[in-house]
Amino acid sequence: MINPAVIFIIGALFVPFLKGKAKQNWLLIVPAIGLLNLFIMPEGTYWIVNFLDYKIIFGKVDKLSMVFGYIFTIVSFIGALYALRVKDDGQHIAALLYAGSALGVVFAGDMLSLFIFWEIMTIASTYLIWARGTEASYTAGLRYFLVHLFGGLSLLIGIIIHVYQTGSIEFGVIGLNGLGSYFILLGFGVNCVFPIIHAWLPDAYPESTITGTVFLSAFTTKSAVYVLARSFPGTEALIWIGAMMTAFPIFYAVIENNLRRVLSYSLINQVGFMVVGIGIGTELSLNGTVSHAFAHILYKALLFMSMGAVLHQTGKINATDLGGLYKTMPLTALFCIIGAASISGVPFTSGFVTKSMIVSASGHEGIVAVWIVLLFASAGVFHHSGIKIPFFAFFSHDSGIRTKEPPLNMLLAMGIAAFLCIFIGIFPGTLYSILPYPVDYVPYTAGHVVDMLQLLFFSALAFCLLILSGIYPSEIRATNLDTDWFYRKGANVFNWVLKRLTPITAFIVIPLLGGAIISVIMGIY
Repeated sequence: MINPAVIFIIGALFVPFLKGKAKQNWLLIVPAIGLLNLFIMPEGTYWIVNFLDYKIIFGKVDKLSMVFGYIFTIVSFIGALYALRVKDDGQHIAALLYAGSALGVVFAGDMLSLFIFWEIMTIASTYLIWARGTEASYTAGLRYFLVHLFGGLSLLIGIIIHVYQTGSIEFGVIGLNGLGSYFILLGFGVNCVFPIIHAWLPDAYPESTITGTVFLSAFTTKSAVYVLARSFPGTEALIWIGAMMTAFPIFYAVIENNLRRVLSYSLINQVGFMVVGIGIGTELSLNGTVSHAFAHILYKALLFMSMGAVLHQTGKINATDLGGLYKTMPLTALFCIIGAASISGVPFTSGFVTKSMIVSASGHEGIVAVWIVLLFASAGVFHHSGIKIPFFAFFSHDSGIRTKEPPLNMLLAMGIAAFLCIFIGIFPGTLYSILPYPVDYVPYTAGHVVDMLQLLFFSALAFCLLILSGIYPSEIRATNLDTDWFYRKGANVFNWVLKRLTPITAFIVIPLLGGAIISVIMGIY
């Protein structure tokens, strides 16, 4: 056995030395080897290194970590195939390092190795944003990096306090039981796009490279879902945080013109379902969270790939500039529709057999308010991702754009993801068999199918009536304000102050400010 993270990290080191077909083959071989390696990994604890008085555990293998290991390697293969013709070695190296560090987080059995891989993820993912080479990507990437630097520092503070309290660096169930646990939750929450601190995602992901967004959609938020499921299961606060996450992005997505930003907001919406499942903390809800993360990585990657293909072929991604592309990009349109159906929970797609477990768990626990919010969110995601994305990109008005299908490697990558979305929807037992807990859940009951179809049909009817009546918000070329406005403006004020401080004053003021912050933290502790 080889540590899954090592396979990808070493694989990244060989990329600069390979050329042509050899490089393309290598990019596909690395995740394939990673997946085969997972098949021979039995449960247990492996790759232990003694460091000072602590044990660094690079391999904590159980059913929870294995599910995320499987999907991370699968989407790495799909993403590598999609990016096969990219000439920038830096993107390939960053993508493999990103995947490897995400796997390092998943199999970390201690907080020190988890933190190291957590920070490697930040660096690698930032490069995928900057690699687009535009002014917008540079500024968005810088904000992304600073936000995740804040999250990493919060996590580090929490780990230090937690280790001081417990004397152990083992990574397991933590729960909210002290100052350290709150800092750890905040550090995880930044990557998991908790409300208020969520704006980095719709700010940065649409500015990434066409292929980089596929990897971004898979690793950062889902690794955060994994660590929350590992360390904070049954934490009631997460139920309400997740419920907020499912609801508020709907309103942003409806008025957003940039279709990759629409998908970014819908990503927050779907992660909210997973956070609710973690907060409920029952076997049914945790199985629902893990299975929904698995399915979500596939259909969200498919949707980002389809919009990436549109951007690649037309150079446009705003709803106001697109339409009528089904005539010349029929396969891409079909794959997009499959992804849209999956995220909406249409029967015989993956979303139908996973999301419903979380909704059912909220009903079984009698959390009526959350159950209603999740139903509203399910209708909303069908509205903005199930209908809006394919409608405005491929149908709607005829934009007059006449292009052709993207390269074959992109079509193959989308085809594999679309096949898996349908396969899981038709044969859910395949996914259920690898979940952390035994599954006693039947998705295809008459009541569940009828309820879901009613929800989808009435959502579609509402969309049609709003469009025909002219009430539906028109797509306009505008930048919608989000909570990132506050730290954008705040950063400008901070820079203005720093520029007016003399070197001597800065030498005195900045250490005093840092000392005051540390004193407050230690005083609370």
